[in-house]
Amino acid sequence: MASGDVIQRPVVAPEDLPHGAAITSSGRISTVRGLGQPFTGAPFKDRDLITLDDTLTGALRATGVRFTVYIGDAADPAAATDALLPTTPDAADSVLIAVYPNQRSIEIRSGSSAADRATDRVLQLGVTAAVSSFGQGNLLDGITSAVRVIANAMIAP
Repeated sequence: MASGDVIQRPVVAPEDLPHGAAITSSGRISTVRGLGQPFTGAPFKDRDLITLDDTLTGALRATGVRFTVYIGDAADPAAATDALLPTTPDAADSVLIAVYPNQRSIEIRSGSSAADRATDRVLQLGVTAAVSSFGQGNLLDGITSAVRVIANAMIAP
């Protein structure tokens, strides 16, 4: 090994990861679980989780804003999303996409530091991108479309 070489080893062996978890190319472990609940199983297949992780990572790299996705159930999706945003990582510099399949609702919020680029118009573009896929019964495509459209609109001049 030459001076300055870095050997990266995953902290956890891939075969020891729980269902719904994957080691990304950067070595980070990406996993899914319900907010405030123990992990009980993934809502997506492993390959879908990798697609979602790649989309979220690409959006973060392109915009410098953290994108968070929440899929859940709420009596009042708008109020639930408003309450959820401050609990997300880097809340001030983030975009939260909350999907409530049982209520047939999608709510998108931006943190205070990201609001100048993630305006209401930009977030509405994300909703529009998601709705067509949701209408066809494809939750993952709707979410990834929303993330990509929002990220592209944020970096456009």
